[in-house]
Amino acid sequence: MRTFDVVIVGAGHAGAQAAGLLRQRGFTGSVAMIGDEPELPYERPPLSKEYLSGDKPFERLLLRPEEFWHSHDIELLTGQRISHVDVQAHQLQSASGECFGYGSLIWATGGAPRRLSCAGHDLAGIHYVRTRADVDQMQAELADTGTVVVVGGGYIGLEAAAVLNGLGKSVTVLEAQDRVLARVAGEPLSRFYEAEHRARGVDVRLDTCVEQVLGENGRVSGVRLQDGSVLPAQMAVVGIGILPAIEPLAEAGVTAAAGGILVDEFCRTNAADIFAIGDCAAHINPFCAGVEPIRLESVQNANDQARTVVDYLTGNPQPYNALPWFWSDQYDLKLQTVGLSAGYDRMVVRGDPAARSFSVVYLKQGRVLALDSVNLVRDFVQGKALVKAGVAPDLAALADAAVPLKSLAVPA
Repeated sequence: MRTFDVVIVGAGHAGAQAAGLLRQRGFTGSVAMIGDEPELPYERPPLSKEYLSGDKPFERLLLRPEEFWHSHDIELLTGQRISHVDVQAHQLQSASGECFGYGSLIWATGGAPRRLSCAGHDLAGIHYVRTRADVDQMQAELADTGTVVVVGGGYIGLEAAAVLNGLGKSVTVLEAQDRVLARVAGEPLSRFYEAEHRARGVDVRLDTCVEQVLGENGRVSGVRLQDGSVLPAQMAVVGIGILPAIEPLAEAGVTAAAGGILVDEFCRTNAADIFAIGDCAAHINPFCAGVEPIRLESVQNANDQARTVVDYLTGNPQPYNALPWFWSDQYDLKLQTVGLSAGYDRMVVRGDPAARSFSVVYLKQGRVLALDSVNLVRDFVQGKALVKAGVAPDLAALADAAVPLKSLAVPA
């Protein structure tokens, strides 16, 4: 059994950031990063965008060149899935039976796509967008694919729909709720994106659920909806969320919440010397209107929680209080979000959505919680100060796109 001072399980954004920062902060102990994919650590957001479209080769997705890991004495163990954790003995076991000891454990496993459970869910031609291998398989089938059904109207589904539409495919998006992006955005933004996709020929269907995926010779041939109608399809792309990869920790008795591993302000779990970061970590966020633990699936959160753990391990503990932000690229539209809009009681639209450059501001009890900015980088940048300070701005001035947000960034 090999033993390391720090073992990082997960080789995505969070894990790679933690490993690199440990060395940058002068940590001299042994470090190992264990990932279940065969690849070097790479960016995931481009998978549903530039990588799927073919505009960005995989080499440009790498977070660091291979030499970085060698030169910084970071043991990178790829193709290894950790299946068991012994919190008392400080030991890990992989699915292949290999064992590792740790002084500190950083759990940064992210999650796996939530999969269809209806009849036909296992047919060839059903794809999820989470790994390089997922997208490579999609690309291999595109030449023989003319019609695609996308299940899920969240960011992943809409981004994939935009790329596939741009590649000349006939695309239908199915969303179970009454608008796309319903879980993360207000109605003005939802209706804007619905209109944008429809204007480009994407068939967006709301309040629509899949009853069965139909197949011929073991491959997708169509999708039957709950109303009995059938959509022909040579490919189905599913984007209905992720399931955090926490089973080994949960089975070891580490406390879970909100579907993830519960952590405190230093990303510590209830188990000695075990931390959790990124998509799989549930925490109380200072910018959330509620007091329940939440998980944030974003590169920003992954990187900032990694920094929190490294600060703690290197003797400079700083509680996690980073301002959340997100982005999505669809067609020539760049959506940038700052803050968390959950719990808002009022929305203010700045600018005209018809001009394809506007912002939606979310408030609670008069104070700014979050902003969604479409093709309006200025509002995104200046809006950060409003969210951080909990500003309660004059609503008329807030709605006036000619008034710079930075002029309103004075706490009440």
